[in-house]
Amino acid sequence: MKLYILYQTDMWKSKASRVCFGIFDSRIKAIDSAKYNGLYCSCAKVVVEEVTLNQFEEN
Repeated sequence: MKLYILYQTDMWKSKASRVCFGIFDSRIKAIDSAKYNGLYCSCAKVVVEEVTLNQFEEN
């Protein structure tokens, strides 16, 4: 199962500046939520990261 995590970050997209705004079951819902909540602006970027649920990986 794929999930999408919505983050707002600085314009350089550094991981230290990420703020999580929600977890969604589709990329379209995540982007619509970002637009609705006004997360897009000139000094910040929006990142939607895809993650897989219930998957075990050994390194």
